[in-house]
Amino acid sequence: MPLINYIDHNGNQFEAEVAVGETVMQGAVDNMIDGILAECGGACACATCHCYVDDAWIEKTGQADDMEKELLEAAVDPKDNSRLSCQMTVSEDMDGLVVHLPKSQY
Repeated sequence: MPLINYIDHNGNQFEAEVAVGETVMQGAVDNMIDGILAECGGACACATCHCYVDDAWIEKTGQADDMEKELLEAAVDPKDNSRLSCQMTVSEDMDGLVVHLPKSQY
């Protein structure tokens, strides 16, 4: 299983093995990693799973679609590398992925 690295706003790093086909959000929820609230359960309806993809991984995670981009506008402090973790499906080539978690989801 790919290892995903979640880094909170204080710089604390948490690692989780996430099954291929699961989302980065589900990996955080299943491993009780604070910072991803996932209030809508991954339905791409709330933006409380907002994260920042480390620059080295942007190409591996793909681009946000229009619906995700619209929700990201409502996120706290969106940036060019913002993504909703519920919309990033883990693949084998994402082993080592680094995502940074915002200070607040709202």
